[in-house]
Amino acid sequence: MSSKKIENEELRVKNLSNNKLLTDIIYENIKNTLDEARAKAYSSVNFYMVQAYWTIGKIINETQDGSERAEYGKELINELSKKLTGEYGKGFDKSNLSRMRKFYVLFNNVDAVRQELSWTHYILLLKVTAMTPADCA
Repeated sequence: MSSKKIENEELRVKNLSNNKLLTDIIYENIKNTLDEARAKAYSSVNFYMVQAYWTIGKIINETQDGSERAEYGKELINELSKKLTGEYGKGFDKSNLSRMRKFYVLFNNVDAVRQELSWTHYILLLKVTAMTPADCA
């Protein structure tokens, strides 16, 4: 092979290598952009769902006139659970609707709801607020 052909071949291999490196860098840049966008979208959706649960809790609490044990209140939660579960699937059982009501009662200022916390975090906080000193002994 002539030296000119060898130089051309080396240049072609070098270009292919540079192109692959450039493609890998571009791919990583796009991947990072998508991952960041998905994380922000998930966080945003989660925050709006937590706000929705707060609003559901408010509606239930106000309908029950703040009385958790009212007979109508129990029936209301049972009926809402059936209808919401039928339309929206799991996540609206009686205990979760009761949690939403308690969430509203404990965090009755919507501005106290933090975007950094998920519904799972708030459920844990609800459990902590329900603890007595004897639970910690």
